[in-house]
Amino acid sequence: MNERAALSLVGGLVDHAGDDAAVVDGTVVTTDMLHDRTDFPAGTTRYTAGWRAVGASLSDVAATGAEATAAVAVYAAPEFTEPELRDFLRGATDVCELVGAEYVGGDLDTHQEFTVATTALGRTDDPVGRSGAEPGDRLCVTGTLGRSGAALRLFEAGETDRANELFRFEPRLAAGLALAEHATAMMDSSDGLARSCHQLAEASEAGLALDGDAVPVDGAVHEVAADEATVRELGWYFGEDFELVCTVPEHAVEDARADCPVRLSVVGEVTDGDDGGPAVSIDGEALPDRGFTHGE
Repeated sequence: MNERAALSLVGGLVDHAGDDAAVVDGTVVTTDMLHDRTDFPAGTTRYTAGWRAVGASLSDVAATGAEATAAVAVYAAPEFTEPELRDFLRGATDVCELVGAEYVGGDLDTHQEFTVATTALGRTDDPVGRSGAEPGDRLCVTGTLGRSGAALRLFEAGETDRANELFRFEPRLAAGLALAEHATAMMDSSDGLARSCHQLAEASEAGLALDGDAVPVDGAVHEVAADEATVRELGWYFGEDFELVCTVPEHAVEDARADCPVRLSVVGEVTDGDDGGPAVSIDGEALPDRGFTHGE
């Protein structure tokens, strides 16, 4: 059973599961786990690890259109060293402060592999989920895509300073709050644009038609990619960029752009999904449902 199948099982058994975070009486809660082997390439600093691990959970809060309030983390490693632990805590604290939240501690444990489990909390009385997209809505993406894929190539090339910089993303809390006033559906792009589109389309029981030229690929991708196929791979499929993917009624797009504090690109539109073509397409061709998946 892969991660997608496991999540589907959980979603069928747990009422609050299915969106980026659970919302209970206005309190938003989400949790994530990251491992050295799958999430932190060689050369990732503990500062970046703290920032990225806590930032991943803050991104889930952003995807609901909520205000982030606090985060905690479990830090597990084969051994504790003061410089590494200090750097991790600085990264976790700094990313929280960037988005107006507070890092309030967590737990420590020994483990054979460096592993971090994080939980973030938020607050909203009107959360945005994945299931509200309607035919005719425009599909939008914040920021640019492919930074993490480019960072991985830079880690492999030994350019660790630049790679760590790209790995330290800004969770889109301010954008999520602004877009919540307009969006009919929203999620983050941690699994990649392609997979996120399939998840959003499935939740909304709709289709999506994307324009490949409109996808905002980060400039760092073009620095490391040898050809357009690699640009597409890193920009469309790699994931782990933690941007927001949302649907907005056509008449509200310009207002959403004006309110959003970061770049907001229209990359496609919502369809009814029953025209006989692929449910999720890009440039008229089926967009494969693949992206970041734990365990693969």
